[in-house]
Amino acid sequence: MMFGSRPGLAFAARVVPDGAPLDGTNINPVTGLATDFLNHFNEAIMLLEMLPAMPDCKADFLAWRPMSYVEHFAASRFSHRDLAIAAYEAADPIFRRSLDEIADQMNKILTATRDGLADDLAPDTIRLLVDATTRWLRPMVARAGTIINGEMTHASPRADAAVQDSIDALFADAVEAAVNA
Repeated sequence: MMFGSRPGLAFAARVVPDGAPLDGTNINPVTGLATDFLNHFNEAIMLLEMLPAMPDCKADFLAWRPMSYVEHFAASRFSHRDLAIAAYEAADPIFRRSLDEIADQMNKILTATRDGLADDLAPDTIRLLVDATTRWLRPMVARAGTIINGEMTHASPRADAAVQDSIDALFADAVEAAVNA
């Protein structure tokens, strides 16, 4: 069972001027959300994964900044960015809230990782931090994709405390690894 059962054409008619189709826009006609938003997180993951073998990628990752859905599209070169923002604003609040919650969690994890990597860490500690971070983020990006595509079966509860506990554990593991290295 998926969130909502709104036909895509009804959604498109509400959001798109003159009823222009959403075909070819990467905006899901059921949810009104675009998968291009996930690029913001996938780029950070890619930089992290390159970091242990290519330390000069560190500056690029440290330059990464958290962005909301609207901020991402406002700053992007996505050809349908204005439509993506309008569709997001008109989207069912359940989809928006679910996506915003998981995006906030990913932003917190990436920000904490970025802040941790700003310090001068041993290569083994960097590798452990990168491995833990990417291991947490990949399923979260996949889950965000299910929300965007209207495939999620149930809204997640707020998990701010669990996210903070995960971030704390990530850094505790990294510190312990550094001390024991």
